[in-house]
Amino acid sequence: MPHHHNHPHTDTVAGAHAGHRHAPPAGTRAYVVGIALNLGFTLFEAVWGLLTGSLALLSDALHNLGDVLGLVLAGAAAWLALRPASARRTYGYRRATVLAPLANGLLLVAASGALGWEALRRLAQPPEVAAIPVIVVAAVGIAINLGSALLFRGGHAHDINQRGAYLHLMADAAVSLAVVFGGVGMWWLGWRWLDPALALGVGIVIAITSWGLLRESLDLALDAVPRGVERDAVAAFLAQQDGVAAVHHVHIWALGSREIALTAHLVRPDADIDDAFVATLGTRLRERFGIAHATLQVERGGDRDAPQHACRAGG
Repeated sequence: MPHHHNHPHTDTVAGAHAGHRHAPPAGTRAYVVGIALNLGFTLFEAVWGLLTGSLALLSDALHNLGDVLGLVLAGAAAWLALRPASARRTYGYRRATVLAPLANGLLLVAASGALGWEALRRLAQPPEVAAIPVIVVAAVGIAINLGSALLFRGGHAHDINQRGAYLHLMADAAVSLAVVFGGVGMWWLGWRWLDPALALGVGIVIAITSWGLLRESLDLALDAVPRGVERDAVAAFLAQQDGVAAVHHVHIWALGSREIALTAHLVRPDADIDDAFVATLGTRLRERFGIAHATLQVERGGDRDAPQHACRAGG
């Protein structure tokens, strides 16, 4: 008597990739240009921070360095995502686009702690700082950061790496603007405490802007349902399809920063295996929920708690 994968009453479409279409990977040119611009400015700002003794400039330079490293991580992830899948890595390297922002967020949180500690130490005895160079250098930083952020404006709504780069660069522009105002206050009013106070503020800004990115990237690394997709809504949509009596083993996760995958078991007791049904449903999932990689198993019935060998998506 033949053995039907522990499903005596189940017909399956195991590993059928409904509507399988890979999302186009993000280009790397924006990362290369952004890295070059920000690395050059970071070095420029760090030198002037040392020359003027300004902790605000040094902290902003460290903030920018964190974003440069983040851009390097994100750009490398985007490049890795271009590499084809292999027999061992059947999904390719797209997962790197999820791990990169996680590393970036951890880096920024650590940097904010270091900045806050040094700023608190200096608040007790704030040193004399040359205010005019602080104002000029910070003003250059505003232009550099805004220009770099525009490179990622187009894709920031759909790619967590580009969104992270865009948000960090916009935050850098805001921090540089605050440093300009601080420099004006030191020059006009002689408030030396503004320099370490601004550095402390920079640390707080880094912590706030990086927390959301860190939380989202950690969720994606743990195969949580991506933001913007409701699992219950997807399950309800599947249950409404023609002939579907029940839906179970629904899993939704991110293959990379721009591609969502799904696996699900559909119970259709009165319908034959239908490739057209699976293909059409895959197209609808992509159009309605942005799920580009759907693996569906169609069953006639049976024990839903029995082992399900097609629960994981194939390559």
